[in-house]
Amino acid sequence: MFKLIPALKDYVWGGNRLKTLYGREGSDKVAESWEVSVHPDGPSGIAGGGTLAEYLAARPEAAGAAGGLPVLIKYIDAAQNLSVQVHPDDAFARREEGDNGKTEMWYVIGAEEGAGIYCGFRKDTDKDAFLAKVQDGSVQELLNFIPVKAGDCFLIEAGTVHAIGAGCLICEVQQSSNVTYRVYDYGRLVNGKPRQLHLDKAMRVINFSAFRDRTGSGKKEPAGEGCALRHLTQCRYFRCRELTLGGTFAEQNDGSFTAIDFLSGEGEINGERFRAGDSFFIPCGEKFEIKGKGLAVLTDSPKEETV
Repeated sequence: MFKLIPALKDYVWGGNRLKTLYGREGSDKVAESWEVSVHPDGPSGIAGGGTLAEYLAARPEAAGAAGGLPVLIKYIDAAQNLSVQVHPDDAFARREEGDNGKTEMWYVIGAEEGAGIYCGFRKDTDKDAFLAKVQDGSVQELLNFIPVKAGDCFLIEAGTVHAIGAGCLICEVQQSSNVTYRVYDYGRLVNGKPRQLHLDKAMRVINFSAFRDRTGSGKKEPAGEGCALRHLTQCRYFRCRELTLGGTFAEQNDGSFTAIDFLSGEGEINGERFRAGDSFFIPCGEKFEIKGKGLAVLTDSPKEETV
């Protein structure tokens, strides 16, 4: 088991909450904190030295049956709306970009009043109608807006048009990928110029059907002394659970890695202190025990075949 050191990203829409809540020290803004990552665009460091990518290259069995780390976990602070965007599936991304596709899960850490997300289309649409709305600046009229609050969870499958709205603080668990096709950016300028759009490729990967929620979150169930687990979501790439910690929770890590992201609280994990914002990697085959109070997201490989 070891603590991870995140890679920080500064984008135009980012804010300062990751600094104030979790002590992330970046430049003017910290838009994203890549907590658990082997992606070359932002690999996580290990507190004792080296990177997670280097560790798993030398010990691939530590990831378990996944045969490599299939996820990238990040915190996202949206002080402004993120662009309306879409991610491709594996087949398209590997053919066109040399990277993985991107299905992702959003867990809402916090949200300002009135904040929400855009997720898929309100009803079936088509390419021509969508492009017309993009060009006249009214594309949000087609999108499914969902007000959010802390603890909400959403599975965003590859091909789903989406955007995180201003005021949302998100823990995102995604495939290990950095492929995004931006389709609308509100006329926003960076250094006097609009950011690049990727409409040609986006049109080839968007699912134009009405959004269907496949998240499948469950209810809290007792787990250990003073603790509770809630199933958040599962897909073919990862399983996510919410741990409410109020005592002691222990688990044997068989068949998979476990990534633990502490969203609040403090305590000990295998005798090492943790506080809000800390992230740990538990190699396959190891047992872990957590004592304290707080809230965490646990991520591992799916436990059964998932579509």
